[in-house]
Amino acid sequence: MSKTEYESPAPERQAGPRDGDDDAVIGIALRWSVIVVIFVCLLAVAGWWLLRDGADPVTVEETVLRSPESLPEERPMALPSLPFSDVTVAAGIDFVHENGAEGERLLPETMGGGVAFTDLDGDGLADLLFVNSRPWEWSGRAATGAVSRLYLNRGDGTFRDATAGSGLETPIYGMGVAVGDVDGDGRPELFLTGVGRNRLLRNLGGGRFEDITASAGVAGDADSWSTSAVFLDYDRDGDLDLFVANYVAWSRSLDFEVDYQLTGIGRAYGPPTNFPGSQPYLYRNLGDGRFEDVSVDSGVRVSHPDTGEPMGKALAVAVEDLDRDGWPDLLVANDTVRNFYYRNDGGTFVEQGVGGGLAYDNSGHATGAMGIDIVRHAEAGETAVAIGNFANEMTSYYVDPDGRGLFTDEAIIAGIGPPSRSALSFGLFFFDADLDGRQDLLQANGHVEDEINRVQASQRHAQPAQLFWNCGLDCPRRFVALPVERLGDLPVPMVGRGAAYADMDLDGDLDVVLTQAGGGPRLLRNDQATGHHWLRVRTVGVKPNAAAIGARVRLVGSAGVQERMVGSSRSYLSQTELTLTFGLGGSADVDRLEVIWADGAIQTMTVTGVDREIVLRQTDPG
Repeated sequence: MSKTEYESPAPERQAGPRDGDDDAVIGIALRWSVIVVIFVCLLAVAGWWLLRDGADPVTVEETVLRSPESLPEERPMALPSLPFSDVTVAAGIDFVHENGAEGERLLPETMGGGVAFTDLDGDGLADLLFVNSRPWEWSGRAATGAVSRLYLNRGDGTFRDATAGSGLETPIYGMGVAVGDVDGDGRPELFLTGVGRNRLLRNLGGGRFEDITASAGVAGDADSWSTSAVFLDYDRDGDLDLFVANYVAWSRSLDFEVDYQLTGIGRAYGPPTNFPGSQPYLYRNLGDGRFEDVSVDSGVRVSHPDTGEPMGKALAVAVEDLDRDGWPDLLVANDTVRNFYYRNDGGTFVEQGVGGGLAYDNSGHATGAMGIDIVRHAEAGETAVAIGNFANEMTSYYVDPDGRGLFTDEAIIAGIGPPSRSALSFGLFFFDADLDGRQDLLQANGHVEDEINRVQASQRHAQPAQLFWNCGLDCPRRFVALPVERLGDLPVPMVGRGAAYADMDLDGDLDVVLTQAGGGPRLLRNDQATGHHWLRVRTVGVKPNAAAIGARVRLVGSAGVQERMVGSSRSYLSQTELTLTFGLGGSADVDRLEVIWADGAIQTMTVTGVDREIVLRQTDPG
């Protein structure tokens, strides 16, 4: 590959046990039939028999969701083959996630962990950082070896474990990771979230990091449970600030007090409905290595209007200028309570999830929201938001058709809804898997309960990942769930959690990494052979925002218009590479690139040649 430098809020849904009860069809009887009355009595006797001590679990009868008959009739179409090959072992990745589980079924054990798939040592190759948890302090087990692991890309298809001496050796009960250059030296820092104090690690170069959490002032509270985080310049002063999502108020004693049970199984990993909510952190970069906690004054705290209690139960966050006013907005996926849309009103935020149509699904219910990503379908002039949800809830697909910041959940008519409903989806992201110029959607799936199949026949702990191919505007539905036989090793079932992408082998297409709770990750090489052309664009901004986080790049070519924003936070607990990949399909023509830099400056440039990476450098106005 060549490289060239150039609200009255609606009531929250009170979700019941997340074991498929929403789909149970039980006790539908003809009230006037004596026969059915007798049948019901027999069921009651059978239920007593099953629910006695030592009983087998009660199974759940389920229904199948079908698309509305009013939708356009499906017609035959040529589906691509997009095989992904599992190269985890061959690449030298031997990480196994430690979740500390010892049979107590504590909620954090089933929720981790994240991954960063991006260049961390500055050699132009995408590296891997796996976030690890650890044995619980009260278990008596040593935490030796239970640390986050750094693998540096050698460039020959293999990775080197560079954890020793990296500064990552201190164990934490980790969850997610954010990557961003907070000091403007061109090397991205790492922010690790978890149960308890968070950590900020300054990048010293060469795969070495220094813990600067205390001096930076971003540790958070000792009893917090932080999940996803993102670096962004929310106040547009040139440096990167930090937003940290928090899940629920949690402790071991509170988990036992909630004591969620599955009939016939006993204690299980329960939903967050019975745990109190939490408030996020927003840290403003002061430019001297320190951050100021501006959570209270910035507008990111959302409390119940009657009780004053925190409302958020956040698992994922994404950044986009949803109303196109030049200020980056925040969108937060909340689990079992409404999602938040923080509209940036010139440096402070106003929460408008309900008014913006992003708070609830198309039935007006809050969902078990996990991962999140945002895409601009430039050819249609629309913005779309995808949110992965709990089992028996469709993946949400909110569409704003004209950039006004008003969304409608179109999951069913887009083709995503019914195929995604049975899965429990965590990490997801938009990316152009086949380089045809249209953004596809991948989601990692896996249940939280390892014995769920004993009570719900359609559910498994390990579940296949899904790839929704973007068929374009001329198809009955924009997205088509590709069958497993066209995806190589991608659909092999796993307990999916984090998900990220990068071009690890510099061949132009995007490779994928998926993580598991309590298991090993899977590194999946994209082996698509469409012959499509591509262009990779790396942005270099002026200091202190050296990577030009927040810049927007539009590619105009004979195949149409594409638009991407520079930023790595998407999916669930995870980070993708910053380099932008534009698929060109069969066309080798690019008319121009238009760049709106993070400070609002606009540049237009011509491009000569494709199937390569180019570097766009912002001119320093000073």
